[in-house]
Parts: sequence; C-alpha cells; structure tokens
Amino acid sequence: MDWTAEAIERLKALWAEGHSTAEIGRRMGISKNAVVGKAHRLNLPARPSPIRRDAVPRPAPVPRAPRPMPVARQLPPPMLRAAPVAVAPVVAAVPAAPVVRAFPAARPRFGSRSCCWPIGEPGTSGFSFCGGEPMAGKPYCTEHAALAYVKPRDRREDAA
Repeated sequence: MDWTAEAIERLKALWAEGHSTAEIGRRMGISKNAVVGKAHRLNLPARPSPIRRDAVPRPAPVPRAPRPMPVARQLPPPMLRAAPVAVAPVVAAVPAAPVVRAFPAARPRFGSRSCCWPIGEPGTSGFSFCGGEPMAGKPYCTEHAALAYVKPRDRREDAA
C-alpha cells in the first residue's frame, strides 16, 4: 500500500480515537499488520493491551498451604496393559513346535576378532555373545552375518 498524507492522517485520527488495529484496518481497507507496522514507524503512542484492560490492579495472591504429595501408583509394564480383546473359545489347541536354529555354542572368547551376535536375553544369566570367527570387515560370523545383512530388493522390479 502507498501511504498517502490523507491515509496517514486518517490512521492517526482513528488511532487517537482508541480503535483497535483490526478495526482501523477494516475501516481503511488494509490489513491489521499494515496498521501495526505504520503505527510503529510513525512512533504513535503505545496502545494498552486488550488482554489487560483492568484499571484496578489485582490483589496479591493469597499464599496457600502446600498440597500433599500424591502417592505414586505402581502401574503394570506397558506391554501388559492392553485393551480387552474378544477371544473365541479354543477347542483342543495343539501348541506349535518352536523354531530352533542350530548355531555353534557360545564361546567365552571376546575381543576385536570375535562375533558380536547376542545369544539369549540381556540381563539374564544365560546371556552371551557368539564369539565365533567374524567375516573380514564384519562384526559377525558367517552364520550370523547371513541373518544380519539382507540384500535389498531391486526397486526396478516393482516398477510397472
């Protein structure tokens, strides 16, 4: 917008009347931000905030007694808290045999030249690392590298 002398005088008059910047913008056909920017550049007096129009200062807050500390509740672990699921009755279910892979027994040998594949659950007494001879440039032995490194599919095969 080009600020003509008439537009500036009208802005100053509406500002002096106490209209909000949004109202001045509506009356002049410009944005509120244009009004704010020009008022700032013209060094017009600051306006009271529309949020704090209280002429009377508020009384000081009355100090309260401290709240008692809430008692911490023991919640079950997140994976145990699940939404109820409707389950159909099972008639003579036969448990599936677990898949067991044969890997060499864990060796106690560790260092820069041993397989780092974890065996067992961390934090349990049976946890260890494979400890086998690693492949050149890899942290895992041949068997575990086959599990750890999966060749990515060629995306061109998916294109039609």
